[in-house]
Amino acid sequence: MAGSRGMIDPAIFEQLQANIDDDSQLRDEVRNILQKRERQGRMTLSILSRAHSVPAAELKEALKPARSSIDEQIQTISELGAMVSKYPYYKYNHLWTRHTQETIRSLIIAVWLGVYEPEQGTLLTISEVGSLMNVPVDVKDRDVFHITTEEYLLALTDLIEELARLAVNSVTLGDFQRPLQISKFVKELHAGFQILNMKNDVLRRKSDGIKYSVKKIEDVVYDLSLRNLIPRNAS
Repeated sequence: MAGSRGMIDPAIFEQLQANIDDDSQLRDEVRNILQKRERQGRMTLSILSRAHSVPAAELKEALKPARSSIDEQIQTISELGAMVSKYPYYKYNHLWTRHTQETIRSLIIAVWLGVYEPEQGTLLTISEVGSLMNVPVDVKDRDVFHITTEEYLLALTDLIEELARLAVNSVTLGDFQRPLQISKFVKELHAGFQILNMKNDVLRRKSDGIKYSVKKIEDVVYDLSLRNLIPRNAS
């Protein structure tokens, strides 16, 4: 209500300023955590990139540090979740969604490469990602930090792009079987994406780009077949 000395009570704006200050402080605290996650993410990717230059026989040992590096990212994401779960999720999630996606990407690439599993070529489901990261998945009924379906799917498109690069570089390393494994895996993933009806514009564009990665991998396998480096029926 208006005070006796004027039509508008100054306390209204004092409260608004307090709200703005609280919001700004939260954003600054979130950015500080995300800067740490970004440094950790770069370290993880530098370790995982060894897959493009290390022979398959030496890869498990070369990638061993990736697990502890990813664990550091997961711990930072956990800190973030504890902080932001007290606030409206969709008001602030644009601040961290890319970072969540990148952590998921690191995790699923590491699992595919055999860092967590004895066998290579394993795809983590969104539920398994949530379990490994100790983060709820696709929560709809309350404001809490969680992994969204879109973040998981975007991480899968990143995985496909990374595997397309790996198919090319595997040939350079003299590994002619890995491109076959990658080709089969990516074709199955692509088939899964074709079932989905995308509503998210960014996700739709990224999923549309999968066909270029598929073509890149097919070209590698076809070239290997022409050079009689793999059985022709294997492609």
